[in-house]
Amino acid sequence: MTLLLGFAVLVTAGCGFQLRGTTQIPAELQKLQISTGDPYGAQTRAIRQQLRLNNVQIIESGDASIPVLKITGSSEGSEETVSVFQDGKAAEKELVYFLNAQVIMPNGSVYPLSVRVERSFFDNPLEALAKDAEKDMVRDEMREQAAARLIRKLLVIQPSEQQKQHDNAEAAEIVTPKA
Repeated sequence: MTLLLGFAVLVTAGCGFQLRGTTQIPAELQKLQISTGDPYGAQTRAIRQQLRLNNVQIIESGDASIPVLKITGSSEGSEETVSVFQDGKAAEKELVYFLNAQVIMPNGSVYPLSVRVERSFFDNPLEALAKDAEKDMVRDEMREQAAARLIRKLLVIQPSEQQKQHDNAEAAEIVTPKA
């Protein structure tokens, strides 16, 4: 039984299996600072949670050698009717949520990131309280989904070779004592 379990672990590790929701964040982005206008808002909390799930260390102080994830804005698009009842009233509506951010590297290079999340919900005019509660739940889910997509987009950020050489030179200066 132990041998079979060990074999299963080796096979899943060898094929690139990962738990859902985790990504391989580049080494340069394993430590991040977060800059936002609303540090305690729902969107920022969702982003922090996703970063922690992906083993990214969040640095609170203003360290110039650590990249900054700057949340530049989020907004909801207009509600659009997706389907209608026989009497012409809206039956289903679609919500659109936009999240814009940028990663600012220590060398000053900026990588813009944007996420768009679309969701639809049932719009029953006879149940106003249920409709509002469902809309709030959908908005919360959209924020969480936008945060997860934003973290996945960190994968595309590849610092230039010049940045990597600069980082290696700084590390060499720290290690070698100057006379």
